[in-house]
Amino acid sequence: MVLLSFDTEEFDVPREHGVTYDTLREGMEVSVAGTQRILDVLQMNGVCATFFCTANFAEHAPDVIQRILDEGHEVACHGVDHWQPQASDVFRSKEIVERVAGKTVYGYRQPRMFPVSDEAIREAGYAYNSSLNPAFIPGRYMHLTAPRTWFRKDGVMQIPASVTPLLRFPLFWLSLHNLPEGLYHWMVRRTLKHDGYLVTYFHPWEFYELREHPELRMPFIIRNHSGQELCDRLDRLILMLKAEGHSFITFKEFVEKVKNERVKSEK
Repeated sequence: MVLLSFDTEEFDVPREHGVTYDTLREGMEVSVAGTQRILDVLQMNGVCATFFCTANFAEHAPDVIQRILDEGHEVACHGVDHWQPQASDVFRSKEIVERVAGKTVYGYRQPRMFPVSDEAIREAGYAYNSSLNPAFIPGRYMHLTAPRTWFRKDGVMQIPASVTPLLRFPLFWLSLHNLPEGLYHWMVRRTLKHDGYLVTYFHPWEFYELREHPELRMPFIIRNHSGQELCDRLDRLILMLKAEGHSFITFKEFVEKVKNERVKSEK
């Protein structure tokens, strides 16, 4: 089982590099264009994914949210303002995204995979939380003592991003950008064989032609293989996984599948 996900937010990375940038005008333009490209790749391959959307993105691009839903994907929450996350976002983002989508939202992912209150996640009524990248990377992703695969905490299913079994090498967006594709595919296949499922995530702005905009001061590891090249890499990844017989499901479907299997085992 493959759980593809996309952190669908207003593009604010230039601000991290000292660039004066209007995230709700320029940033939304970049992210909307990237999201449309992602949806085209998914539609072409007939696979589903989960889009973790900020409230800002949902409110400023309701037509894109509708396309996500119309094409069979799941919409989940990703805070309110990606640049300035607040403790109340767990509640406010659910309220806003549900209003725009017209559907119940079941999942949450904190911007930049920062820590989030498990109590708040439960109180807000989410069925799952995917705010953990248990990788061997110094900084905010260094969670070597955290479980590597899904687990339950305070009544909420926690679904970490996938890392390789032994070295906890991350299989997220930067890896597909920068590793040789053959190596990345090998690590993905090995993790799928070991865990039985894969969780990976990307951002819409990665699918924008960042190399054509030096004024944004994007680091090489982000610019590398961005835009159409990343669309092609995502397409080849999906084709490889489909050829090996793996199915693509949303996070909500994964939660329901685990729940049903647990019920069967208890009978």
